[in-house]
Formats: sequence, C-alpha cells, structure tokens
Amino acid sequence: METKRQDKISRLIQRDLSEIFTLESRNLFNSSMITVTKVNITPDLSIAKVYLSLFATPDKEALLNTIKAHTKLLRGQLGNRIHLQLRVIPELHFYIDDSLDYIEKIDNLLSDI
Repeated sequence: METKRQDKISRLIQRDLSEIFTLESRNLFNSSMITVTKVNITPDLSIAKVYLSLFATPDKEALLNTIKAHTKLLRGQLGNRIHLQLRVIPELHFYIDDSLDYIEKIDNLLSDI
C-alpha cells in the first residue's frame, strides 16, 4: 500500500514525464506516441517504475530500448522540473504497459462468440 507521499510523488512524476515525452517525441523517438500510464515509486523514493503505452510504432521493444538509452537525459529534464519538490530525483525504470493490448484481445475474443 502506497503512502500519501508516494502517491503524490508518483502523480507528479507521471504528469511531468508525460509532458517531457510530448515535447521530446518528435526529436528523440521518431514521433511515436508515448503515454505514461502509471508510476510506482519505492517507499524510500529512490526508484520509480514507469509504465508506458507505446503507439504509432511497429517495434515496441526497439522503442523501449531507445527510451532506456535516453534515461539519463529524461531524468535530467525531470530533475529540472521537480527539483523544488524532491531532494533526490529517483532512478527511472521503464516498462511496457500492455494492459490495453490485453483488453483488446479479450474484447476480440468475446466478439467472436
């Protein structure tokens, strides 16, 4: 169970990373649409697990690897935005959120019945 502090920090990181991805997607990620669906932060606020939905890309794994390669840049930009709220900017670990794909698969299976 997350504390109120963890919840507030998670929402702050989610909002700011969403804005960063919107601004940087044209330059760094070939205009792919990247949505931050969820952020989980550890109780000590040192690691943030960021779940992403990736659209308009043929190869999601390659895009995720590109995002991971730019983690230092993204963390630096995040730090410039939230340095007044946090003493230490958490490490960012990125994961693909495939819940929308799962929902679509279930929906297709049910429509076939």
